[in-house]
Amino acid sequence: MLTYVYLGTGDLARAIRFYDAVLAPLAMQRCVTHDPAWDRVAAGWGIYEQGGVRELALWVGLPFNQQPASAGNGTMVAFRATRRQQVDEFHAAALAQGALCEGPPGLRVHYGPDFYCAYVRDLDGNKLAAVCHAD
Repeated sequence: MLTYVYLGTGDLARAIRFYDAVLAPLAMQRCVTHDPAWDRVAAGWGIYEQGGVRELALWVGLPFNQQPASAGNGTMVAFRATRRQQVDEFHAAALAQGALCEGPPGLRVHYGPDFYCAYVRDLDGNKLAAVCHAD
């Protein structure tokens, strides 16, 4: 359904440090674009191959309209975790990088009996979640 999600940031270097730390517990690595012009405005995590022909990634970058980045009210990006420990590590890494807690790791049985997740706001106010459906 999706090829990528792009979140705005006002400070790309800071966002790279944040997302490198926060996405490491989820085994998400930086994309390599081999495009120096693109790498000056955005960074991605996930899959980016064949010049973007095969892509499934989260991109964080400077807004293309050159206006200040802002977070959308009601907008959230949720990452899949295969183990509950990854959710815990995602949350801890985010808080260590300065994120705000929007919901600590735990079961949310109102979403399902095995819905284990944590919610944070990144340094630009974007809402993120890590979700695990395993026991």
